[in-house]
Amino acid sequence: MSANTDRYETAVAAYFEAWNADGRDALTKAVGAAWAADGTYTDPLAEARGHEGIADVIGAVHEQFPGFVFRPLGAVDGHHDTARFGWELVDARDGSAPVAGFDVIVLDDEGRIRSVLGFLDRVPA
Repeated sequence: MSANTDRYETAVAAYFEAWNADGRDALTKAVGAAWAADGTYTDPLAEARGHEGIADVIGAVHEQFPGFVFRPLGAVDGHHDTARFGWELVDARDGSAPVAGFDVIVLDDEGRIRSVLGFLDRVPA
């Protein structure tokens, strides 16, 4: 595994840790570890800047989908400071995954996320 591939994998693991954090304190800590202080998150349904804004978006998704977890879908691919990866939102009770998409992240020099551009491939009706 190249140094860059390891860098992408580490950043994506921190990203999923934030999305799967349980409780506001854990979420705040995980977002702070994954994102740069002025990091951004943008998808078709949300736009946020900074740790608090990003934590608020993630918290809102948890409220809308209680008992669901995010899991990676496929491999992480990247070049330079940019990586992309697929994901699913999975119901822990029955294993169904009503939401799926892919995200593109840009990393800062420390390997923390500067920006996320999210795309939704599958959403509930």
